[in-house]
Amino acid sequence: MSVAPSQACLLHFDDETAAAQRLGQAAQLPVKMIDRHRFPDGELKLRLPVDGAGRLPAHVVLLRSLHDPNEKLVELLLTARAARTLGARHITLVAPYMAYMRQDIAFAPGEVVSQQVVGAFLAGLVDAVITVDPHLHRVATLQEAMAVPQAIVLSGAEPLADLIAQRHPNALLVGPDGESAQWIAQAAARHGFDHAVCTKVRHGDRDVTIELPPLHAQGRAVVLLDDMASTGRTLAQAARLLRAAGAASVDVAVTHALFAGDALQALHDAGVGQVWSTDCIPHASNAVPMAEPLAQALRSLLPA
Repeated sequence: MSVAPSQACLLHFDDETAAAQRLGQAAQLPVKMIDRHRFPDGELKLRLPVDGAGRLPAHVVLLRSLHDPNEKLVELLLTARAARTLGARHITLVAPYMAYMRQDIAFAPGEVVSQQVVGAFLAGLVDAVITVDPHLHRVATLQEAMAVPQAIVLSGAEPLADLIAQRHPNALLVGPDGESAQWIAQAAARHGFDHAVCTKVRHGDRDVTIELPPLHAQGRAVVLLDDMASTGRTLAQAARLLRAAGAASVDVAVTHALFAGDALQALHDAGVGQVWSTDCIPHASNAVPMAEPLAQALRSLLPA
């Protein structure tokens, strides 16, 4: 389905031009860039790409992957509010990576439940959200965290499983912790992989303890699969244990390649060979494009 330029357009910022072009081509949408200027004191000035009459189409698609999220949330606030005044009646946020979803409960008095705050903030700006593998734990659906009229959640598990099947047809899939079980089950079912999930106890951001489940890793090609990798310490511990258990190789596949600081080096130091990720977050490990699945979801929301 193609959409006339007068009906909808895809807006993006200059640092996501390549991703926007891929998505725009897949969704058959015109792609336009938001002009961004930073004042010396750090404030932002934005200019939206309006037509000759100073208007935007009725349906605006806004692409913004929310890694390094804090300034981007301000950009979304400014852009969405202005877009409404310029003619946009429906705004779809395509956020391949959705930030601030992990904190869904207060573990100590006074802790801010950021999922609730940011979810409500974004729900007040847009009409629909498309994202990939949001980091949800005790919340079952994205709409519980973000009460938008339309919410579509895609997963990188199956396309990553397709890649794994090409590289290691008889791979053993292992999840680094209980939270990864949903992605492991999804990926394993697609190609009939053997699979198991580790047990994790977290003592701090970089201090975790991992226990392997009962498995037969001896001589196997093992792939650690998860929705995201940030510090990489959990995956690194699991990789060391799998190597000690006799795994012939240990590779890593993740949807979101955050890889903060020396995370990638920590994985390789632990014996990890290849690292694969989707392109939801730009990174050298990107091996699985998500433009087409995102475009399919987007087409279901666009006017005919």
